[in-house]
Amino acid sequence: MKQLPTPASPLNIGTRGSPLALAQAYETRRRLGAAFDLPDEAFNIVVIKTTGDMIQDRPLKEVGGKGLFTKEIEEDMLSGKIDIAVHSMKDMPVAQPDGLLLDTYLPREDVRDAFVSPNIKRLADLSHGATVGTSSLRRRAQLLHIRPDLNIVEFRGNVQTRLKKLADGVAEATFLAMAGLNRLGNAHVAQSAVEVDEMLPAVAQGAIGIERRGDDTRMAEMLEAIHDVETGQRLAAERAFLDALDGSCQTPIGGLAVLDGGNIFLRGEILRTNGSDCLTEQDTAPIEDAADLGRSVADRLRTRAPDGFFDWL
Repeated sequence: MKQLPTPASPLNIGTRGSPLALAQAYETRRRLGAAFDLPDEAFNIVVIKTTGDMIQDRPLKEVGGKGLFTKEIEEDMLSGKIDIAVHSMKDMPVAQPDGLLLDTYLPREDVRDAFVSPNIKRLADLSHGATVGTSSLRRRAQLLHIRPDLNIVEFRGNVQTRLKKLADGVAEATFLAMAGLNRLGNAHVAQSAVEVDEMLPAVAQGAIGIERRGDDTRMAEMLEAIHDVETGQRLAAERAFLDALDGSCQTPIGGLAVLDGGNIFLRGEILRTNGSDCLTEQDTAPIEDAADLGRSVADRLRTRAPDGFFDWL
């Protein structure tokens, strides 16, 4: 391998600046340090403010979608300011800019959504017409499909911001990812975890991805040492499913793949934004056919969707 990073010549890890993003960057640093017996000082955490972080007063669908959380980070990687970037995979567009690769994943955390409320235990316990805050089109559509009586309000911001909004009475409940709460040591914030049979999670929820330059052979070798193969197999199916549906922050889509011996099982769903319709498909295939499975499940959903369905997405 080419020369390893040192405190005098550290490896630059790019990340957003939220507490969760930093926790994920520190986890990446810890794993790389353990794999190559390197001190923390051999790594430099570089905080990059993205357009998505700066725009907090509008829904993402109105200002550009998922790419708003990656553009500045990827520009800094292409320019050489950083060596790798750490991302929450559920926030990542399927396609990467020319010259960049996203092929390393850390072991996946809890994929479920967390029900968060000051004093209500479960989604089923919400009163008729209760106000629920979320910035996720998927969660909004799923909630309205399950409980069309609910009043859904926009709820942007990091974990801490959303918890403050709850405390201020902006809404009676909200939903966060269990994975994020666990990584922050805040699992106690959740009143309960919502099982995947009730609310199918976002594609790649709970997974951390590490992006690099395609021609950086040193980083390719280092990242191979911390890549979790099982997570990569599951995301191959889920992200192919998302890609085949042209998924973005403007499309209510859920998807989850699980391994079963030598096979992979995928369940996916699409919804109208108002929750009035929800179509679900599932199938199993050999692990080596994970991407084909994702595309097949997506194609079946498209075939089943009535005329005009995707006009509502």
